[in-house]
Amino acid sequence: MSDTMKAIRLHRFGGPEVLRWEDAPRPVPAAGEVLVKVHAAGVNPPDWYLRDGYRSLPPEWRPDPAFPLILGSDLSGVVAGVGDGVTDVRVGDEVFAMVRFPEHATRGGGAYAEYVGVPVNQLARKPAGIDHVHAAGAPMSLLTAWQFLIDPGHDAPNPFQPNRHAPVPLDGRTVLVNGAGGGVGHLAVQVARWRGARVIAVASGRHEGLMRDLGVDRFIDHTRTAAAEVVRDADLVLDTVGGPDTGRFLRSLKPGGALFPVFPLGFTGHDEAKAMGITVSTTQVRSNGAQLAEAARLLDDGTLRVVIDSTFPLAGAASAHERAARGNIQGKIVLTGA
Repeated sequence: MSDTMKAIRLHRFGGPEVLRWEDAPRPVPAAGEVLVKVHAAGVNPPDWYLRDGYRSLPPEWRPDPAFPLILGSDLSGVVAGVGDGVTDVRVGDEVFAMVRFPEHATRGGGAYAEYVGVPVNQLARKPAGIDHVHAAGAPMSLLTAWQFLIDPGHDAPNPFQPNRHAPVPLDGRTVLVNGAGGGVGHLAVQVARWRGARVIAVASGRHEGLMRDLGVDRFIDHTRTAAAEVVRDADLVLDTVGGPDTGRFLRSLKPGGALFPVFPLGFTGHDEAKAMGITVSTTQVRSNGAQLAEAARLLDDGTLRVVIDSTFPLAGAASAHERAARGNIQGKIVLTGA
């Protein structure tokens, strides 16, 4: 096996045009790691945030990485080698993973490449019932939905609040998902339904057909109706868009309800929420192979499905990022292996 590979590398921050398809050193799996031949890589918001230098963050939070770096955390592929101490994964196994997130959120997880080294506890066997493209679209979005709605799966300090994020019961409850057509949103809708919730999906009209197919109880086209003005009976709002405007959903919640913004930066309504008896909580998604393995069973039997917005060859990552910049993504954008 050659000691080089092809990868998309970043030598400076900027627009999609800074993504370069070039030779790079092929990783060697360390102890406790496996080397994965990447068949597909998922494209996620942290990828384009890092490419752009996280300009939306306060200056003191922005990364100062050592270039060049390789973007990407989500992958599906085949084990090509194992490091010392790895006994339960073998060469030839099909696996999927979210790699080293959030640890490498500001340095790149390395998935936009032909090969990547993955800690064995961060991967799971790929569901046999789906292909590599759909498996690569799952990890970050599905783990985000899972860790917000089911179980955080870790006791790491919460970077956004002093207390651990605590999911709320879903069975028989009303859950509003804002941004329901996107990567996290379309999986969160399915997770909530699987756990017995009544689901209100908020997205643009383009996504109504998909939401009906996924069995939502109510669909609101946010381009025609302000959901925060017409919903008053929700037990939980999962706002996958988040940001400063997420506070508008406080009025949509019952007393004692909960608001979970996936992107909490800019939210200023904590005092109002407290006065209304509403819990506001968020968390940071983290790599977790055990949770992926649990979710894989639901992907395998069709309980959950990953919707693909578009695919691009790995060498065309710049075009994938251009697609992301146009917005209104339905499901996931995925890069196919070289």
